[in-house]
Amino acid sequence: MEDSVEILLQDKSCKLSNAAREKPVVTAVSGALLMGFYGLWTLFSLPGFRKVPVCLKVPYLPSSRTQTQNVMKLLHGRTGSLADLGSGDGRLVFAASVEGFKCTGFEINSILNGYARVKGMWKGIAPSTASFINQDYWKTDLSRYNNVTVFLAPGVMEVLGRKLEMELPDAARVIACRFPFPDWSHTATEGEGLDQTWAYDMRTVRKFSSQPAAK
Repeated sequence: MEDSVEILLQDKSCKLSNAAREKPVVTAVSGALLMGFYGLWTLFSLPGFRKVPVCLKVPYLPSSRTQTQNVMKLLHGRTGSLADLGSGDGRLVFAASVEGFKCTGFEINSILNGYARVKGMWKGIAPSTASFINQDYWKTDLSRYNNVTVFLAPGVMEVLGRKLEMELPDAARVIACRFPFPDWSHTATEGEGLDQTWAYDMRTVRKFSSQPAAK
């Protein structure tokens, strides 16, 4: 989404530069519309506005269909509660709820959160099966979840890993999309390239974390 927006903005900028020499009024109106479009994109892409520290902000980037399928493959055979951190438009939550998981999507962007709720009602999915919370997952105790899915920026994965190690039960499984946890040993992986996903079992993660580093 972000790449497409940047290309669109660059293309519009070139057109506006040519038009500026001939139609200053049209240029001014077009510039205002462009700024409005860019403002809306920023509104959707930067979750939580100023509620989250800059170092923990993650832009909205939806999962692809292939990526979602890879996540579900890594969740095959599992049951129970699932937390999707940074749930965006809710597509991972909906996919997991269809497979019987009791899902909670954490999304601090109230616009995306509202959209996901409306989308869930339109799909006929009960809130008891797929709910969305306008809440900062960094400040939420996640210990009651035995499945967690994340599609976040690489810069926050190490910090998030420390939080999950402190809170999740040994039986929990964490699925990371596109960007793996840098210090964790994965149990399984699906896909490749931009659609690759990794599964981490907390019991295994803790086992390797407790081992002394080789000299």
